[in-house]
Amino acid sequence: MNFDLSEIQKQVQETFRDFADRRIKPVAAKLDEEKKFPMELFKEAGELGFFGMRYPESVGGTGLDVVSYSLAVIEIARGSLSVAAAVTMQSLMGTYFLYRFGDDEIKKNYFAEALKGNKIGGICMTEPNAGSDLMAVKTLANVTDDGFILNGQKTWITSAPVADFFTVLARTDNHEQLSIFFVPVNLKGVLIGKSIEKMGVRASVTSEVSFNNVKLPKNYLLGEIGGGTKCLKEILAEIRIMTAALAIGVATAAYDDAVKYAKERSQFGKPIGKFQAIQMKFADMAVQLETAKHYVLYAATLSDQNKPRQKEAMIAKLYASEISNNICDEASRVLASYGYAVEYNMERYLRDARFTLIGGGTSEILKINIAKELGL
Repeated sequence: MNFDLSEIQKQVQETFRDFADRRIKPVAAKLDEEKKFPMELFKEAGELGFFGMRYPESVGGTGLDVVSYSLAVIEIARGSLSVAAAVTMQSLMGTYFLYRFGDDEIKKNYFAEALKGNKIGGICMTEPNAGSDLMAVKTLANVTDDGFILNGQKTWITSAPVADFFTVLARTDNHEQLSIFFVPVNLKGVLIGKSIEKMGVRASVTSEVSFNNVKLPKNYLLGEIGGGTKCLKEILAEIRIMTAALAIGVATAAYDDAVKYAKERSQFGKPIGKFQAIQMKFADMAVQLETAKHYVLYAATLSDQNKPRQKEAMIAKLYASEISNNICDEASRVLASYGYAVEYNMERYLRDARFTLIGGGTSEILKINIAKELGL
């Protein structure tokens, strides 16, 4: 398998590397401190074509591959995991089902505008008692003569406080499998609940959402009744590859900052990077980071080639998220007391990296599913 990047992939990487260095990094700490949705950067990501990368040109996208997308995600996450979390939600989970199943009205008024960054979308899956166990979802869409009546409560909804629309996973009358519904936020009965204060990725705003007798027309069912579970699995591998790329981005930021510090900080008459104990830390971090990068691009390449990649995507996400947290921890140790100081970015990386352990499946769930893929 050829891992050389194409010229287009290199251009994508350079474009978003510049975006991260020039626009995101200078304001990342302030965004985290203010816990404010990065609206200006969000719209700039739209102008750069990020939201349309995985969609064909015929619908306003750029039709790029998963490798290109992963490279862009890594660079944005290197600038700020909060910004990366917000824009990746929009680019994949927040818009995918509108692209697949939305009618002309939905695609024109919402999907097309979302690709430009003019409207913000989110996906409502998690509930107070339904996280890893998605089949425990209790949100119900009762079938009526002219559509559906939606009732239920969702939690941990990314971008909910600023969203214009959601795609919602819900049960329908006596159906075992889940269905997916398009729900504009301005419909009567849609309530954005309390914001969730988080340890990290604090500029990626999150809150509860409830639906109280929300009337939905028939065309707001995305796909078939009971088809939601199957449709979600279509993009599950890509979600996990994306989450792995997020983890690599924040780990890269921590590693780079630690390298810079090790070259500048002197103790006992020489830079601390000259001491073997510190050098061994960096060797371990470099091995983990490079291994994660290569495996994520391998999983992305399998996806681009339409080859089986469920197991590989889970391995990529599991390994990248775990080593990301390890690298952020080790990098903070290099900075010692300064790694604990708010004035340095390192403590933010350490907080943010925890996010990658959750999204796309916890490490424990992934290990169980990988074992099943191995026939155990």
